[in-house]
Amino acid sequence: MPPPESETILYSAEEIQARVRAIARAIDADHQTEVPLHVVGVLKGSFVFAADLIRAMQTPLTLDFIVIASYLDGATSSGEIQLLKDLDSAIEGRPVLIVEDIVDTGRTLHYLHAVLQARGPSSLKTACLLSKPSRRAVDVPVDYVGFEIDDRFVVGYGLDHAEQFRHLPHIAVIEPPAAPPR
Repeated sequence: MPPPESETILYSAEEIQARVRAIARAIDADHQTEVPLHVVGVLKGSFVFAADLIRAMQTPLTLDFIVIASYLDGATSSGEIQLLKDLDSAIEGRPVLIVEDIVDTGRTLHYLHAVLQARGPSSLKTACLLSKPSRRAVDVPVDYVGFEIDDRFVVGYGLDHAEQFRHLPHIAVIEPPAAPPR
C-alpha cells in the first residue's frame, strides 16, 4: 500500500537514526555490569526500532520479544490489556530493557512493568521511540526517549495503522480513516 496522500513527515530516516545512535550511547554508558542486558522488544511496533537500537549498542545483550495488545481497531486503545506472547527466557536477577515503539496513555507500559517486575529482574528500564506525555493517564518511568510528540496519529518505522505503513523509513503524521461501524 502506498503512503497515504495526507502524510506529513514528522521525522526523517536520518533524524531517526541519529536519535537511535544517541539512545544506544546512553544505554551503553548506563549499563556497567558484566551480566548481559536482556532486551525485550514489544511487538509488533518496536521491531524496527529494537533492531536498529541493538545494532548501535556496544553493550553485551540477549534479545527477547513479548506481544501485548491494547488496540481494538488499530487507532484507539480499548483500555483492556492482553498478554498474547510471553518471554522465552527467565529474567530473574538480570538487567532488563523494555523497548517500546510509543508510550501513549502509559497503561500498557504500566502493565508490562508490573508483569516483569514480579519476575525479579536486577533492574528494569525502558526505551521508547516516541512519547506522548499529553496523553499520559498513568505515570510510568521511561528512561530513554527518542522523541516527544503531540497527540497526533503517526505511522512508519514500525508503527502502523491497521497493519499498514510499518515499512516507511520515516515517521509520518496521518489522519487515520474513521473506524468502521460496529
